[in-house]
Amino acid sequence: MTKDNIVLARNTDKAPIHPLASQTVAFSHYNNFSAQLPLDPQTGKMVSGGIKEQTEQCFKNNQAITESINHVMSDIIRITVFVTDIKDFEIIDEVYKTFFTTYLPSRTVVAVDALPMNALVQIEALLSNGEGTIPDAPQAGDLIKLTNNTDKAPVNSLSTQTVSFSHYNNLSAQLPIDPKTNRVVVGGIREQTSQCLKNIKSILESIDVPFDDIVKITIFVKNLADIDAVDEVYKTFFPDSAIARAVAYVPARSVVAAAALPMDALVQIEAVVSHGDGTPPQAIEDRHRLILEANNTTEAPICSLATQTVAFSHYNNISAQLPLNPQTGEIVVGGIKEQTEQCLRNIKTIIESVDHVLEDLVKVNIYLKNIANLAAVDEIYGTFFPDGTPARRVVGVSELPKNVLIQIEAIAGNAEGTPPIVK
Repeated sequence: MTKDNIVLARNTDKAPIHPLASQTVAFSHYNNFSAQLPLDPQTGKMVSGGIKEQTEQCFKNNQAITESINHVMSDIIRITVFVTDIKDFEIIDEVYKTFFTTYLPSRTVVAVDALPMNALVQIEALLSNGEGTIPDAPQAGDLIKLTNNTDKAPVNSLSTQTVSFSHYNNLSAQLPIDPKTNRVVVGGIREQTSQCLKNIKSILESIDVPFDDIVKITIFVKNLADIDAVDEVYKTFFPDSAIARAVAYVPARSVVAAAALPMDALVQIEAVVSHGDGTPPQAIEDRHRLILEANNTTEAPICSLATQTVAFSHYNNISAQLPLNPQTGEIVVGGIKEQTEQCLRNIKTIIESVDHVLEDLVKVNIYLKNIANLAAVDEIYGTFFPDGTPARRVVGVSELPKNVLIQIEAIAGNAEGTPPIVK
């Protein structure tokens, strides 16, 4: 594996520029976009109008960024839509269909408590990067995007169940829908959690990928008090195989409180999955059965249901970090500034434990209990990322685990990659 991949951060004045976040950060075969608000790039202010106009502007901003790096909208692998009122999704979908007329990315849809600048909607894209980021040496030419749907899992007319590109599969967030009836399963949180995970498993089986190849799970739950019940079910799915059980492998994980979910579901689960075979024309010797490298350090908080960082190919996926002191397991003393600093320290410790640095981060996702605290968060954030290199997402949620004020997750580049299995 080559070691000269670079983190490539870019901005265009055709889309809103934030002093602490790059519009897109490419690494290896993916471009990670900052979540786009409905801001007019000329004025920096919210566009006039309602949800329709705001949705259009979010997509226009994503399109401007995409085109500024010589890509097209059909290069998008995943779209994530955050909205403050779940009832707005019919209008959002009408706009959505005008930007994706043939190809459909995988998609996650969730209503949250608040968004920056009181926006009604925020839209984020993950983009393929076929040329890679090795200077003057394209990694594999124009890689092929592989899309797949199976009738063993719910089929949605506006999203693809899984989109594979290079060494990752990005799945659409799965609702607790019975694929035979297309309705939410009967029962409560346990039954719904089980159905979400069954749907993910069915999708993976349809493309001959083991369940234990999942590197990151995000659980969107309507009532955070349900998480204990969710975890009871979760533990029956992970680890899934004898090999995974032998090493106690569990994916990186984030738990996010949703204000509402589509179809009034209680839970929705999103998965990012390794793809050891890669997508053509990657050479066989570069792609075959790459190793998942999972790592925990005692210098950061350890959770029995999540691995702190799971590396695969050219990315490290880091579990969401709470402001916990790793020595005591308790929330740090103080307010939002102290909690923000502790979250970022934990991420720094984790990434350094695998011989990387903060400058390797390509994406940071921030979940805030009170969106009004964002200015204080940015004050601390700027001391860790003075150049504003990572792409970024900021979302306001009604509650967080352990009643903390902030939770932060991250994705880092892994220049050295992960090696193939040697038999």
